[in-house]
Amino acid sequence: MQIPGDTLRVLSWDDLPKSVREIPEGHNPLDDGVLMSHQVAWCDMIAHNDLCIAEKGRRTGITYATALDDTITASSKRSAGGDDIYYVGDTKEKGLEFIGYCAHMAKVMATAMAVGWEGVEVFLFEDQREDGTSKNITAYRIRFASGFKIVALSSNPANIRGLQGIVNIDEAAFHANVDAVIEACLALIIWGGKIRIISTHNGAKNAFNQLIKDSRAGLYAFKVFHVTFDDAVANGLYERVCLVRGWTPSEEGKKEWYEKVRKGYGTRRAAMLEELDAIPREGSGVAIPGVLIEKCMTEERPVLRLALEDSFVAKSLEYRDSWTEAWIEAHLDPLFELLTPDHEHVYGSDYSRYCDFAVFVPMEITLNLARRVPWILEMHNVPTRHQEQIINHIIDRLPRWRRGDMDATGNGFTLAEYTADRYGYNRVGVIKLSDGWYREHMEPFVQAFEDGVIDLPKDLNIKNDLRTLERIDGIVKLPKLRVEDAKDSDLKRHGDAAIALALAYAASQADVEFFGYTPVKPKLTEDDDPIDRPVRITAGFRSRGGIL
Repeated sequence: MQIPGDTLRVLSWDDLPKSVREIPEGHNPLDDGVLMSHQVAWCDMIAHNDLCIAEKGRRTGITYATALDDTITASSKRSAGGDDIYYVGDTKEKGLEFIGYCAHMAKVMATAMAVGWEGVEVFLFEDQREDGTSKNITAYRIRFASGFKIVALSSNPANIRGLQGIVNIDEAAFHANVDAVIEACLALIIWGGKIRIISTHNGAKNAFNQLIKDSRAGLYAFKVFHVTFDDAVANGLYERVCLVRGWTPSEEGKKEWYEKVRKGYGTRRAAMLEELDAIPREGSGVAIPGVLIEKCMTEERPVLRLALEDSFVAKSLEYRDSWTEAWIEAHLDPLFELLTPDHEHVYGSDYSRYCDFAVFVPMEITLNLARRVPWILEMHNVPTRHQEQIINHIIDRLPRWRRGDMDATGNGFTLAEYTADRYGYNRVGVIKLSDGWYREHMEPFVQAFEDGVIDLPKDLNIKNDLRTLERIDGIVKLPKLRVEDAKDSDLKRHGDAAIALALAYAASQADVEFFGYTPVKPKLTEDDDPIDRPVRITAGFRSRGGIL
């Protein structure tokens, strides 16, 4: 076998990665139905656009589809769109896997016709540094009779800017210097290069995610392609896995395989969402990604605010009671029209007197068991007496009210206790927030966002409060940090709406016992009904005639 002068050696089929060697013999990617629909869509995008980004879940087949497109391109004449291809992965193994895919496709399609070509060549790529020095790095290459080549670089080159042709940057978010990789890609545009940036996410603050956001905002000319693990499963990923592994596909097998992949992440839900669902983590501790919060904010709804000056407490008690009653009538009463009479209601209340916001959240339990928040009330610097006046007014008017959970930590205990005394401790939870409470109740609350079963008003402060929640030592709770209010820079927030929402959600999941009775008649006659007995009710008002 003749080896070109700069070629160190030619790899045998056994030198290629196992993922390549396991491709069934005769597997032709050009056959109808071999590529999944999202792979076809990606190939169509890169065929008609010079600048493309693939935001993907792991193992969804985008790199494989890119290898097919590149093999066809490199084997074509220039008049037919042929060009050199460069693949830049984040590891040596990725480069070898990619070149192995291309070798398989070239072999199957019989397009690798370069003189002396009998496999993948290993050679030294001279990487020019910015300081004028150079370094030889190991690279892999396939040469085609068309005169073009596919080159897979085994490590991050310092001078991506020097590459010309079609450049694939794979797993860009995981390169050692992500910012430099992105900048180099953008520099290629100047010389008419075609760029495909492919990656799963590696955090919301990663330059890859920022490039996607800027591209979607129209700041760059990149076209963004989005595909998740679930998309791939719906398009036949399990069946492709069975083909490669020699399994017999079945519905039971598919369900078991899917659950095994999902449950493999255990409690690392943020990691699962990032790697499978292309939802970037916002940091190592952030509990609810901002994208999930926004998805649950379906429309604009009232976020009513009452903020009082310090001078309010200097007024007479009679004046303050009267003023608060008038405010309730003018601003709060119209909101009751937004409540659905047929839905059960709960509420959550986070207490604050001076520093932060006291937040009251009514929550409907809809007929499909979603939790819908029709409006939110925020109070700042409102005396406890008048918070009680307002909250009692609301509770008395909540349709089919089941339960409310109230923050009883510190000074909030007084208001929670007074409310429970008025309405009953079986219906008002006096909650002293602690690690134990957070550990029990916050995971279901976070899961509600992941499942999309909570429906919130669109509001920046509400979103920021929810984003404040962090996973600290394995428990979702608030850090001590306070942030600026989005509507009034003089005011501060401490995740107040997040706690009120979590309390409301916990109230919606609680088993509530109601007791109703009919008084015993003092004297019975022949025409009287049998003696009515007190009836113990769980999760609803019940009489002898049924649910009221």
